[in-house]
Amino acid sequence: MARIRVPYEYDGRAFEGMLVYDDTVTEKRPALFMQPDWLGVCDHSADMAAQAGGSDFVMMVADMFGKGYGEVKRSQEELGTIARATRNNLPFVQGCGAAAFAALTAAADEHGLIDTGRLGAIGYCMGGGFVLEQARAGADFKGTVVFHVTLPNPVDPDTAPDIKGRVLAIHGSHDPVTPKPQMDALEAEFAANKVDWQLVNFGHAVHSFCVLGANTETQRYDDRLCRQSYRMMRDFFSETF
Repeated sequence: MARIRVPYEYDGRAFEGMLVYDDTVTEKRPALFMQPDWLGVCDHSADMAAQAGGSDFVMMVADMFGKGYGEVKRSQEELGTIARATRNNLPFVQGCGAAAFAALTAAADEHGLIDTGRLGAIGYCMGGGFVLEQARAGADFKGTVVFHVTLPNPVDPDTAPDIKGRVLAIHGSHDPVTPKPQMDALEAEFAANKVDWQLVNFGHAVHSFCVLGANTETQRYDDRLCRQSYRMMRDFFSETF
């Protein structure tokens, strides 16, 4: 798998995303803009991008925390504090997210990797919350898939979403990080605004079932559910594109 760092700036700060793709494939492929979990751009997120994308997609991994952020080890408490503060800064999420999408798409196109008519997005955990806000702001995603999303509900509940494409949320029925009332509110938002949405709930699953290495009572990787999630994701984008 090839990994290419892509620098960009937003609001005077330096950021660095990443393209992850199978370099044995020569034809252009669809691209998936990926908002990773709270660890940001790092080897862990690149490995998840490679697992999700395989040979079918060019993965465009966004940086929302600043260049070099993913290279520093932090406690769970510190990661949570930084991620929540970022998530609640709606202008930043929308602006930096848009800058990441533009820079990564341009770089992938310059390398001749992608079909720019087939652009989707995915997000994990807090990254799912980021990418949903981008979709609400009218980002050019033909489809959006979120896995065990954290803070899925809009920061500004009074603004009607301008979602251009379809949405698939894949979640765990026993997720303590994002419990059922939050997902119910997401469903109500999408239904009220006539969004083309789907929700898949895995029985008994907790948070982070697609996050490699997660292994606690509340956050646990599940290889079977992860593989099933990616099959659903591929079917979703096959129908979408």
